[in-house]
Amino acid sequence: MQNVLTTYKRYRTLQTHVISALPIVILMPHSACNCRCVMCDIWKGNHNLKQLTANDITGLLSALKKFGTQQVLMSGGEALLNPNFFQFCKILKQEKIKISLLSTGLTLKKNALQIVEWVDDVIVSLDGDETMHNAIRNIPDAFGKMAEGVDVIKVINPDFKITCRTVIHQQNFRVWSQIIDSAKEIGLDQISFLPADVSSHAFNREVLWDKSRQHEILPGEKDLPELKSVIDILLTTYQKDFASNYIAESPEKINKIYQYYASFYGLNELPYKKCNAPWVSAVIEADGTVRPCFFHEAYGNIKNDPLDEIMNSANAITFRKQLNTDRNETCKKCVCYLNLSPQTKL
Repeated sequence: MQNVLTTYKRYRTLQTHVISALPIVILMPHSACNCRCVMCDIWKGNHNLKQLTANDITGLLSALKKFGTQQVLMSGGEALLNPNFFQFCKILKQEKIKISLLSTGLTLKKNALQIVEWVDDVIVSLDGDETMHNAIRNIPDAFGKMAEGVDVIKVINPDFKITCRTVIHQQNFRVWSQIIDSAKEIGLDQISFLPADVSSHAFNREVLWDKSRQHEILPGEKDLPELKSVIDILLTTYQKDFASNYIAESPEKINKIYQYYASFYGLNELPYKKCNAPWVSAVIEADGTVRPCFFHEAYGNIKNDPLDEIMNSANAITFRKQLNTDRNETCKKCVCYLNLSPQTKL
């Protein structure tokens, strides 16, 4: 059971905007990616490689202990591209921190034994059935490599948790049901869905996408009735998977994916989301940049200052005090939000 002091510190953080507890930290060990996804520009910066070092991770331990961090999500880029990835895991395990790996899945087989030893769970990206997934990832046999990696890990440890996350957009919404079926065939333990971000600087977008680029990913206005129909069929066909939580989102949240895309054409408001990510988490990028979440401006850099000082700098506290997630335009358009109550056990 989560202890009373931890819960109290989380409450205090939300009330005072001074970080007393930081349950989740997202690390990006490596800036490059081994996929070339149509909805993401991270791979376009592969030539400008940045990566965290073992000294960077060791330097975080004091702050993570102080803040009682319970979970580190290894994101990217592709975290496994960092040659010191498993050394990072060993360092973090000193503080009994749970490690989740977000991965393209391409090198799971190669790293299976160490993943099972040092990582608590894996979240892979799944974009469609085999044909669609390979097309969106722009990598030959990306689906087969991921499926083989999942299989090898499950052979080593059948109880090892591997889930997937799917970005639904113009190119794959019509095969939504096949995505769910493919996840089951591969042996994944759960699937989660979110819409595509087309309006922020996240995912290595130095320049915001123009309308033309956005509409390569956005379902067109004429596509919206078909998107709604696909969702309606899903909600009927996969009732058991919603009930069992194999599909992580509720039917209400799945419908919000339609509402999100419909809002771009003025058909409804952006769907309401409740988020407290800047109060319960931090993102540390491959160059050491610290952000309150993927989408807001940076607080500082761990290469220059300790994480605990960055999180409670005057600038960071003022940002949290002034941030109204209901009204802030970045928050309203966010596709990847987090709402962690003080009582939630990770």
